[in-house]
Amino acid sequence: MLHSVSAFGGPQGHYGMMLKTFVQQRRDVTEEELLDYNAFCQMLPGASSTQTLTLIGYKRGGVPLATLTLLIWILPACLLMGGLSFLLGYFQDQTIQTRIFHYIPPMAIGFLLYSTYRLFGVAIHNPITRIIFVVAGIATFVGFKTPWIFPGLILLGGIVTNFSDKRIPQKELPSKKLNRGYLGLFLLLFAIAGVLSEQARINNSPSRPIINLFENNYRFGSLVFGGGDVLMPMMYDQYVVRPGTKRVQEKNPDVLRMSKEEFLTGSGMVRAIPGPVFSIGAFTGGLLLRPYGTAMQFMGIFIGAIAIFLPSFLLVIFFYPVWNNLKRYAIIYRSLEGIHAAVVGIMIGATLYLMKDLHLFDGSLIQEQLINMIVIATSFILLAYSKLPAPFIPLICMCLGWFV
Repeated sequence: MLHSVSAFGGPQGHYGMMLKTFVQQRRDVTEEELLDYNAFCQMLPGASSTQTLTLIGYKRGGVPLATLTLLIWILPACLLMGGLSFLLGYFQDQTIQTRIFHYIPPMAIGFLLYSTYRLFGVAIHNPITRIIFVVAGIATFVGFKTPWIFPGLILLGGIVTNFSDKRIPQKELPSKKLNRGYLGLFLLLFAIAGVLSEQARINNSPSRPIINLFENNYRFGSLVFGGGDVLMPMMYDQYVVRPGTKRVQEKNPDVLRMSKEEFLTGSGMVRAIPGPVFSIGAFTGGLLLRPYGTAMQFMGIFIGAIAIFLPSFLLVIFFYPVWNNLKRYAIIYRSLEGIHAAVVGIMIGATLYLMKDLHLFDGSLIQEQLINMIVIATSFILLAYSKLPAPFIPLICMCLGWFV
C-alpha cells in the first residue's frame, strides 16, 4: 500500500522505486527477475508497470496474491481520479497550486537513471550486449512516442543474440503449468463486449452507456502498446474527436463524449498523482456517465477502472507461464541476453528523452535547469548510496516544489 500512494513519476519512476523497494529492501525478487519481468511486460499490451507489480505478487503468492497486489496498487489512484470527475468544475474554475508537483518529473528521471545504473552491470557484459544497449538507447531517444518502439527493440535484441549458440547453451528448466482459462476469459470478454456494445447501440438499450464504456476501456487495455503516452491519444480520439464528426453526429448522436477541456484536465492530473497512468479510466468513466446521475457516475468510475486494468491482468497471468516454459529452449534462453540489454538501452534512451522534455539541453532558464539537475542527482544518490526508503523521496521533492 505504501508503494501505491508514493509511486510518483509514471512508469519511468515506478521501475526505480520497485528496484529499491522490492529488490533491495524487501528482497521479494532479484534484480535479474525484475529485469525479466519488465522485459516480458514491455512485450504485452496494457499497463506495463502494473503488470510488473502483478508478477511480483504472483511470484510470492500465486494468483490470489497477484490479484490483491493489483487491487491495492490501482485503488488509491482510481479513487483520486474518480473523485476528480466529481470535482472537475472546481479544478477548472479555480487557480490550482501545482508547484507541489513541479519537481516530480526530474525526480522520475533520477529514479530511471538509478535503474539503468543498477541493471547495466547485470545485463551489459560483452560486445554484443554493448552494441544492443547503444542501438536501443538511440532508437528509444529518436522514436520515444512511437507505440511499437519498445516491443520492437526487445524482439530485435532477442533475435540478435541468437546468432551465436556459444554464450548460452541449451538448459533444462522446469515447465510451468498453464491455465488456458485466463486467455479464454480475455478473448471471450473481448468478443462479448464488442457484440453487446453494438447491439446496445442499435437497439438504444437503457444500459447502453454502461456497456459502451466497458467495451471502450476493455479495448484500450487490450490493444495499447507503449503505456499512457499511447493511451491518451486513443482516448482523446474516442471521446473528444470522434463524437464531433458529422458521421457520428448523424448515425450515433448518443455516443459517449466529453469536452476537450475536461479530458485535458484529467490527463494532466493523472500524471501528478501516485500510481498508474491507466487510472485515467476511472476519471473518464465517471465523467462520461455523469449526465445520467450520481449513481451512474459511481458506476462509471468502477467500470472504467476495472475494464481498463482487467486485460493487463488476464494477459500477464496467462502468458508469463508460457514465457517461462519457452525458456527451456536454447533459442529463447539465448534471446534473454539481448532482451535484457535492449531493456537497459530503452531505459537510458528514455532518460535522455525525458531530460530533453525538461529543456535541460537548450541553454535557457539556467536557474531552473540547475535545480532540476540537482533534483535528478540527489534522487540518484539517495537511491544508490543511502538507506532512505524510496517513498520518502517523492515527499521531499513535493516539499521542495512547495517552498522553492
